[in-house]
Amino acid sequence: QVQLVESGGGLVQDGGSLRLSCAASGRTVSMNGMAWFRQPPGKERVFVAGINWTGRNTYYVNSVKGRFTISRDNAKNTVSLQMNTLKAEDTAVYFCAVARGSDFSTEAEYYTDWGQGTQVSVSS
Repeated sequence: QVQLVESGGGLVQDGGSLRLSCAASGRTVSMNGMAWFRQPPGKERVFVAGINWTGRNTYYVNSVKGRFTISRDNAKNTVSLQMNTLKAEDTAVYFCAVARGSDFSTEAEYYTDWGQGTQVSVSS
């Protein structure tokens, strides 16, 4: 079993930036796809961005394309999400997740391990 710990959340003004990090421990996740999901207040958890095990393939939900960048460092067992030009609608708890395979999916059921989440709040 792998433990995931997210960090880097906080309160930022509209148009600002944050960088989220997710550190995995317990086993290596270098062969697994990974993703970031988010859960806005009162809404369901949704996919934001995914990255395959090599880091060469990434995918973003339309609402964050061009503003968010997912990356990974397999040597450090970490995945990150750089978020620029933040908007009020980006406010949510952000979760990182480990996929059951080497690729990623937009479906939460494809992921076997989840972090506890980190709050991102964007003030307008």
